[in-house]
Amino acid sequence: MSEHSAQRETASRSAYMNRINRVFDHIDAHLAEVLDLDALAGVANFSPWHFHRVFRALTGETVAERVRRRRLEVAASRLLKQPPATAVAVALDVGFASPEVFTRAFRAHFGMTPSAWRRGGWRDWAAERQLELSKIHQAERKLHQVIADAFREHPVLWPTGQLTDPGEQKMKVELKQLPDTRVAYMRYVGPYGSSGIPQTWQRFAAWCDSQGLMQPRRTMYGIGHDNPRVTAPEKCRYDACVEVDAGFRPSGEVGVQVLAGGRYACAPFVGTAETIHEAWNRVLGEWLPGSGYQCDDRPCFEIYGTDFVVDPDTGAFNCMLCVPVRPL
Repeated sequence: MSEHSAQRETASRSAYMNRINRVFDHIDAHLAEVLDLDALAGVANFSPWHFHRVFRALTGETVAERVRRRRLEVAASRLLKQPPATAVAVALDVGFASPEVFTRAFRAHFGMTPSAWRRGGWRDWAAERQLELSKIHQAERKLHQVIADAFREHPVLWPTGQLTDPGEQKMKVELKQLPDTRVAYMRYVGPYGSSGIPQTWQRFAAWCDSQGLMQPRRTMYGIGHDNPRVTAPEKCRYDACVEVDAGFRPSGEVGVQVLAGGRYACAPFVGTAETIHEAWNRVLGEWLPGSGYQCDDRPCFEIYGTDFVVDPDTGAFNCMLCVPVRPL
């Protein structure tokens, strides 16, 4: 294959993924609505026949499997919220036609009924997901170091500065009201905390630089769309993002979305790509349960402000961890 042909194939695949990502986002935003093949093919601007084949080839799931899985994962999270909603209300709210259909699908996916999940069965499921992630993180430790070294070799894209890792000190969490923000994004699908995320940031930063979005530096965001305690590691979605104005138009695999504003619990982070996953666990597992707040349905994200730097000695970087919250 010639270099020109390879570039054309890469560009074509990127354009396809942009369309598929639009479908992912549409599904999450319209779970209670009819999400059949024809409707979602229209979102992707494909014929239904072609869309079905492309979607399965690129995602490893059929369209129906994707819709059902996301309805179940969102329902599983909502079943644990306070004040508790009935399983019937949750089922209808995410698009199941009846409680019976919901219960059968839930048992097939999670291996237990919604009631058993709510009574504590979710803990075993979450522990299995955490064990899977720990094995992945352990296997990729050396690769993380290689990527960290690569970041330090590009100070134009990744400015350097000295940072002090706070270690095990108690996190300082502050409630903030954040605005809606329009962002361009490049998506990674895979385990949170894996080497694939910093690799995506490298690609995205190079793209931003080619578009003139790095000088002067803009605020950047990392969005985690899925709950890693519920969603299998290989299905989790993470977006590397940069703030853009209303006139910006995306191309290739880069899309545009609006990061929802509102009330967030925000905690400063200093550490490496290896340790950020554990920092998220501390905010969600230590601070949140005693805060009087709970997560809502908006995604968690990281803010990489204009003061962002990478420590040339340790590879540590700084950002803000933001959890969308509402009162219990």
